[in-house]
Amino acid sequence: MKRIKNLSLLTLLAAVMVFMAACGGGTSNEKTEGNTTKTEDNKELSGSLSISGSSAMQPLVAAAAEEFMAQNPKVDIQVQAGGSGTGLSQVAEGSVQIGNSDVFAEEKEGIPADQLVDHKVAVVGMTAAVNPKVGIKDIKKEDLIKVFTGKITNWKELGGKDQKIVLVNRPDSSGTRAVFNKFALDGATPAEGITEDSSNTVKKIINETDGAIGYLAFSYFTDKSVTPLSIDGVEPTAENVQTGKFPVWAYEHSYTKGEATDLAKAFLDFMMSEDIQNNLLKEQGYLPVTKMEVERDAKGNQSNK
Repeated sequence: MKRIKNLSLLTLLAAVMVFMAACGGGTSNEKTEGNTTKTEDNKELSGSLSISGSSAMQPLVAAAAEEFMAQNPKVDIQVQAGGSGTGLSQVAEGSVQIGNSDVFAEEKEGIPADQLVDHKVAVVGMTAAVNPKVGIKDIKKEDLIKVFTGKITNWKELGGKDQKIVLVNRPDSSGTRAVFNKFALDGATPAEGITEDSSNTVKKIINETDGAIGYLAFSYFTDKSVTPLSIDGVEPTAENVQTGKFPVWAYEHSYTKGEATDLAKAFLDFMMSEDIQNNLLKEQGYLPVTKMEVERDAKGNQSNK
């Protein structure tokens, strides 16, 4: 009888241990569920985020911000332009959480690049654009440099119409100008011409001015009002940029001061999501950074990934 009692006690203890182990498993599951709940809570983000910088990036970032706020109604995101230098300066001084730039922070004087973290969120391709009456669709890089430095002044010298070349430049502060000068003109300084900062206005001037040439991002070639030029026989296409064949392209950077945290991190993660990279970027005329087969450093050195 005593033995039976002992056996019963052992059985009871074993049952209690099994029950406790089961409870422990339940606690673990609750932790997982808790993490899942936390993730879900993160989608219910709240607060405000200030972003400034590159004018070229503003339409893209503003469109992404609209989608992000639609998914997170308690979040308010303000996206301002002002230029790459402004974005970099403001994020460095802490007046905004994200500073957008067409160029690396290291390329801008007076910017403490070592304090900033670079988030490459997109790629933009650019090329020279001419008035359709000019009569050419391809240009050698060496001739393109001669055109923009004033050494070639009439299109007939390049097999085009007998028309005087009219240069349409961007201001010195323009990130687009910096990219074009660096990768299309090999660092040469353009001659004087019409100067205009708005890409839409540049496109309009080229279309309305006989003999005009300027430069635009691929996203502006939506009709036949201007003619984008191939360079050395390489067409300005997304595929040729992604494979490294076409030389004139740049990253679109979103900088944070130190590592991105909280709302800034959530938004930058959203920018790198499959939906934004594969859909919104294309709609806005940008190239997904996730599909680049080559990469560049701040000095402009290109290499395969």
